[in-house]
Amino acid sequence: MTVSQVARDGGTISYEVHGEGPLVVLSHGMGENRGSFRHLVPRLVSAGYRVASVDVRGHGDSSPHWPGYAPAEVGGDLLAVVRALGGGPATLVGSSSSGAAVVFAAADAPELVNGIVQVSPFVTPPKPNPVLRAAQAVVLRSPRLFGMFHRSLFPCGRPADDAAYRKELVVKLRGRMDAVRGVVAPVDPHWTARAREVRQPVLVLMGTKDPDFPDPGAEARAARRHFATAEARMIADSGHYPHADQPETTAADLLEFLAVTTRA
Repeated sequence: MTVSQVARDGGTISYEVHGEGPLVVLSHGMGENRGSFRHLVPRLVSAGYRVASVDVRGHGDSSPHWPGYAPAEVGGDLLAVVRALGGGPATLVGSSSSGAAVVFAAADAPELVNGIVQVSPFVTPPKPNPVLRAAQAVVLRSPRLFGMFHRSLFPCGRPADDAAYRKELVVKLRGRMDAVRGVVAPVDPHWTARAREVRQPVLVLMGTKDPDFPDPGAEARAARRHFATAEARMIADSGHYPHADQPETTAADLLEFLAVTTRA
């Protein structure tokens, strides 16, 4: 495994690349790292794609502390990776909080992006009650508590290596919880304000049992409606990370979409 870095104003972004072929860039959600896609990457590589999995700023092996973590800034980091790998164009896949970042990237540099995938995106910022808000404030300051919260996002079963991955996740989060809070902090403009600028194909993927949403199907359809051209698909018996708990089905949907974006 070779980890590469691209310099950005404020630090460096780490990523690793596998395979040959059309470029696909994977960006994880809050608190995770590029290992989130460990079960998806080999499936895309075996199908003939060059896959770059990125550590979002402040996460994984990327620099720990940044002036800002807004989706537009994360989107700029993804574009920097695409440029470092020859300019693509690339299909960008953003999980959870990164679902917003790929929208900004596609709108800002359409020549570098041939399509985007939002996995479990948040259309409307959550509005927890005061008790839940206080609990979240504690969780987002503790790597150990975040690890416990992360486990709850797999209501339908977890990968066999989930415990080992989560143990490493908690270790990597030490001293980095400002980034965890930063990537989900409310910011203007929200990604929905830029969605109509995206002219590339869009795929929204959502687990049918995603515990982050009262009605995952409704959330997926709401996301789809913000784009000029988009499709929403549900992953059965999956939680917030379908690429981890249902990688085979997720890969099948992605490969069908990639056949369109890489042909365009």
